[in-house]
Amino acid sequence: MQPPPTITPPDNGMAAFALQDRGAPRRPRGLVTEVVDSLAGSIREGQMPPGTKLPTEAEIMSHFGVSRTVVREAISKLQASALVETRHGIGTFVLALQDLGNFKIAAEDFTTVADVISVLELRISLETEAAGLAARRRSPDNLTAMKTALDAFKESIRQDSDAVPPDFQFHMEVAHSTGNRHFADLMTYLGTMIIPRTRVNTTLNAPEGRLKYLQRVNTEHEDIYKAIERQDVEAARAAMRTHLSNSQERLQKGKNLHTMQP
Repeated sequence: MQPPPTITPPDNGMAAFALQDRGAPRRPRGLVTEVVDSLAGSIREGQMPPGTKLPTEAEIMSHFGVSRTVVREAISKLQASALVETRHGIGTFVLALQDLGNFKIAAEDFTTVADVISVLELRISLETEAAGLAARRRSPDNLTAMKTALDAFKESIRQDSDAVPPDFQFHMEVAHSTGNRHFADLMTYLGTMIIPRTRVNTTLNAPEGRLKYLQRVNTEHEDIYKAIERQDVEAARAAMRTHLSNSQERLQKGKNLHTMQP
């Protein structure tokens, strides 16, 4: 199929945009994405600056060889992305690009127990899947690294430490074991502050006392490790979910008795 001709902007300054030839038959379900990607690319690259009036529906239809329904759905998606706005009876215009910022969880987002619980909910979704992938993909080196973190955790308990560094390292090694760098990148970004006891004195408030509390955490880590070691995907997921859910439950129970660290 020959690509449709490039639209020439009229005298009102309407910007032109070019459709890239993808060299493959166009599938109906991909037409909306094709239109959105082309228009959004022109906007983000400055070819269609803020205030530019988009071509008419008929012109876009002709240019891309698509139906009016496809064009309208594409425009709707551009509106949802805050790239354009439609002024009734006038047309659709390019908006100034917004600085929406990057995903961010900072120390100030951990000022209450409720904040810590909210991040735990995120971790449950993220790390449950990470554990399953780790069980499927882990290498002998991954297992060695996890075991080293477990041993360091046990040693920290004996040294009257809060065991935060080896705790975080164990979770990092699970992330590395997925073989997907994005899991590890996100864990690195979050850092040790995702460990609840860096923000809440769970070791001091634990009814069973510091030692038994950390020993229980260690046992939960070992359950995760054993499931990953034997490559039991569902058991690994269940063990990670249990571990993080237990942490969430402990925080919920002590919500009215907690002491936040400075």
